[in-house]
Amino acid sequence: MSFKITILGSSGALPAYGRFPSAQLVEIQNKHFLIDCGEGAQMQLMKFQANLHRINHIFITHLHGDHYLGLMGLIFTMHLLRRTNDLHIYSHHGLDEIITTHFRYSQSSPNFKIIFHTLEKDEHKVIYEDDALTVETVPLVHKLTCSGFIFREKEKPRRIDKEKLPTGLLIQQIANLKRGHDVIDVEGNILYKNADLTLPPRKSRSYAYCSDTAYEEKLVGHLKGIDVLYHEATFGSDEVQKAIETQHSTAQQAATIAKKAEVNSLILGHFSARYRELDPLLIEAKSVFPNVQLAIEGSTFTIED
Repeated sequence: MSFKITILGSSGALPAYGRFPSAQLVEIQNKHFLIDCGEGAQMQLMKFQANLHRINHIFITHLHGDHYLGLMGLIFTMHLLRRTNDLHIYSHHGLDEIITTHFRYSQSSPNFKIIFHTLEKDEHKVIYEDDALTVETVPLVHKLTCSGFIFREKEKPRRIDKEKLPTGLLIQQIANLKRGHDVIDVEGNILYKNADLTLPPRKSRSYAYCSDTAYEEKLVGHLKGIDVLYHEATFGSDEVQKAIETQHSTAQQAATIAKKAEVNSLILGHFSARYRELDPLLIEAKSVFPNVQLAIEGSTFTIED
């Protein structure tokens, strides 16, 4: 089953050099989630042929405009496309007022229901859960209250070893094998042991999105062992003082968090408009943590199980 991250926008406060403000589409087991919705996000979704009707949950890190100013355009487009299913928006307090104010003064209302979920300051908790995965918040350090998001697959079912599976088993017995149970008869006697007919479950995968944030070592505990980490790298180390002033991170600092958290791979993003070329940021990060890639518009990162 799929676990993919598509970069829609990787720029910092200003769009620059073909880079759009922050937005990502995350697909996990055929469920689609949007993280941040900077200006132009709907254009990017269309460009990369995303199905807008399949996006039912949108996660907004904070209320700086480069992370949500594309949201109203996307909502109106969903309305014009006759969307009917509910749209869940997760954000810190205030975004609900911004959106309802737009509707009030435009004398408009969508065809579908918008359900707001308010995030709490400095809170680490599960905010979304279904049968396959959870999404939890992680507190970030920024000028506005800001949260990152961690997507984690739940433990997957055991795999049936088709070469060893006896004929004649009922569908329910096979389902129980996937849940880790033995096959038993009506009297409770074991007919087949689970270990004899199944293989271990496929790996449960994880993805963490951390933008915007100053360097914060408290993140390490939350991110320990994550498969893929997206961490902002607004500046190079030559601008470390600027990073401190604006509560952003350098590429080296992002790589340091990745190294200390022992993640498998790192994606750098949220690049300042002062950088036309991004290779210096990539080189800087790789000097600390080797498995690094740049968030480039249209690039897709697949997490294998």
